[in-house]
Order: sequence, then structure tokens, then C-alpha cells
Amino acid sequence: MTAPAKPPRAAPRHAPRRAQDKIRPVRLAFLDLLGLGLLGLRTRKLRAALSALGISIGVATMVVVTGIPASSHRALMDEMSALGSNMLRAQPFSGQAVPVRLPEESVDMVRRIEPVTAASAVANTNAVVRRSDLIGEDDFSGTGLSVLAARRELLGVVGGEVFSGRFFSAADEQFPTAVLGHGAAARLGIGEIPENDPAPQIQIDKTWFTVIGILGSLPLADDLDNAVLTGWPAAKKTLRFAGNPTVIYVKAREAHLEDVRNVLAATVFPEQPGQVQVSRPSDALAAKRATQHTFSSLFLGLAGVALLVGGIGVANTMVISVLERRRDIGLRRALGATRGQIRVQFLTESTGLSLLGAVAGTLFGVLATVGYAAYQGWPTVIDLLSVTGGCLGAVLIGMAAGVYPSVRAARLPPTEALAST
Repeated sequence: MTAPAKPPRAAPRHAPRRAQDKIRPVRLAFLDLLGLGLLGLRTRKLRAALSALGISIGVATMVVVTGIPASSHRALMDEMSALGSNMLRAQPFSGQAVPVRLPEESVDMVRRIEPVTAASAVANTNAVVRRSDLIGEDDFSGTGLSVLAARRELLGVVGGEVFSGRFFSAADEQFPTAVLGHGAAARLGIGEIPENDPAPQIQIDKTWFTVIGILGSLPLADDLDNAVLTGWPAAKKTLRFAGNPTVIYVKAREAHLEDVRNVLAATVFPEQPGQVQVSRPSDALAAKRATQHTFSSLFLGLAGVALLVGGIGVANTMVISVLERRRDIGLRRALGATRGQIRVQFLTESTGLSLLGAVAGTLFGVLATVGYAAYQGWPTVIDLLSVTGGCLGAVLIGMAAGVYPSVRAARLPPTEALAST
């Protein structure tokens, strides 16, 4: 006989809940958190605009106070570079019993020096120039004008410009053509090169040369103002020129100009470097370096002050923005929002507000810098590092300013937060 079945036990009145029955806070998706964080910007547009204006002024100030002085500095550096701060010249010492003749390949040797950016040369042909063949050989009206063989890249190295006509091309330098310095043209009575009429001619030794160009004044090489220049190959063919340069002009990177000067004599004339005279760097280079150091210190100081002012504005704006909305925080907490959601909401809002102000300030600062530089005729210089640093600094400061008040408000009991004014 089987035993009777036991009746089922009644469940205890206060049985513990299973793990799946526990109440869990609702997790918001990223887009929901983003929309909630930007809600304050959308609902308080005027206040958000005024808050972002304070941030943008700080960032724009930093861009302007670094961009405008940097543009002015670039213009000043360009003017100083035009004074020949990066140019050297090498030539044999004058007055020696036995004249020193530099090797013909010395210019190519100089170009092999790493910091050298350009090199050219002229050579004295010891020829005599006359305006007309009717002038006898005993008439010294042509004295005082040097006849120099010039390499085709000379004009770019000495920073010269053609006043009338043209300079030597690859074809011109092969034929008896001449380019006159500014003073030489005046002494020979040649004002300009006609475009349609035949070009004037001059006689160098016994050969007629066609004048194809007249140079403007050459502040960096004033010895060429009273010179008659001929093509290097043409001088070899017609003037018994051996090809040895007399003066070598060198342009190098300014940071290594002294290093180039130290090796230039040995490079130009390895056999007797002591017979070569090398010019020292111009005073313009020392002034340029001193000015550059001063401007660099000024930029750092101005950028630091502007960023500090912008950071204070960002912090002040975000602290007030969070503290005055503590009632909203209390209401959301009472409706079930967690502290983490409150922190993320205000962190998103402060980040969006700071980013909006940073972008607007950057655009305004760049436009102001470009406009002022164009008005002054300066090259526009925008330091990307300063712009990027200013934007990131404003955003980070805005985030830091929004985190602390939001964390503090999120820790308040809902009743206390609702009662706050």
C-alpha cells in the first residue's frame, strides 16, 4: 500500500526575489545621452549663445594675438632677408704679387655643400668696352666699366631685377650679347631696350655685342652696377677668357651660414685656402635673429595670457550654467535618473558648449587675422599649433568646469535639490 502524497508547501510570505526580478536602472543609449545633454543648448538658445560668446572671445583673442604678430614678424623677416642676410661672397685677396686664380669648377664645388641653396659667379675679363668703334684706342672714355663674364643664375643669387629687356637665357649666353648694370647703362648712354627697333650695340675689345638688358640697382652687389655682363660661354669664345671665376656669390640657409663660411675658402681653393677672402655674415642676420627671439617670447606670452583669460571665461560660464539648474537635477533624480546619467548629461552639455564657442572663436580669429594682414600688405601666418591648442584647451577647460558642479549636484538628495533656488 502506497503512502499518501504530501501536500505542497506554501511559499513563505517574505520569500527573497530572484536575481532576474531585481530592479535595474534604465541604461540610455549614446544618442539618447547626446540628445539629452544638448537639450539645454536647444531650449536656452540665447543663454547658450551668450555663454559660447564668452568662450569664442577667449579663443579668438588667442588666434588674433598670435596670428597678427606672426604675420608682422614674417613680413619683417622677408624684408631682412632681402638685405642679404643669407648671402656670402668669396674672392681672392687683392694686391697680391701673384694673382690667385680660382679653379673653374669651384662654383660646382660650392654647390655640393649641404646648407648651400644657390651659388653663382662673375669673372673679370680685363676687356675694354666702347660705345662706338669711332673712339680710338687712346681714348679712355670707357674706363671705369668692368667687363664681367656672368653665369646665367647670377641674378637670382644676388636678388637683382631686370629694369629693361631680359637677362641671359641658355641661348643668349652662347652668343655675343651683353647686359648692362644700372650705372654702366647711364655712362654708355643707353636708357632702355626697345621692343620693336633693333637693340643697341657696344664694342668690347674688337667684337660687337648686342645689349639685351639693363639691370636695376643691386643693393646686395653694388659692384655690378658699373659692370658690363657677358655670357660665360660667349666670353670664352670671343674675349680670351680662361673660365676662372673672380667673385663667387653664395646663398645658404641662415641657421648654418657660419658653418658654410668656415668651409667656404677650403672648398673654393683647396690648395691655398688662406688666399681666399670670405665675407662675414651681414649685420642684418644678427638683427634678424635677435628680432626672431624677441618675437618668439612675445608670442608665447600673448598666447598664454589669452588662453588663461579664455579658460577663466569658460570655467565661470559653465559653473554658473550648472549651479543654476540644480532644481532640474533634483527633478530628474526624483523621476529615477541615476547620478551617472546626471553627470554625463552636464558633461555633454559643457563639452558641446565649449566646442561651439571654440569653433566660432577660431573662425572669427582667423578671419580677423587674414583681413588685417591683407590690409597691411603682410603675408598671412596662422599657427596651426596655437589654433589647435586653443580649441582643445577651451574644450578641456569647459569639460573640467562642468564636471565638478555636475558631480556635486548629482550627489544632492532630490528633496534638497528641488528646494534649492
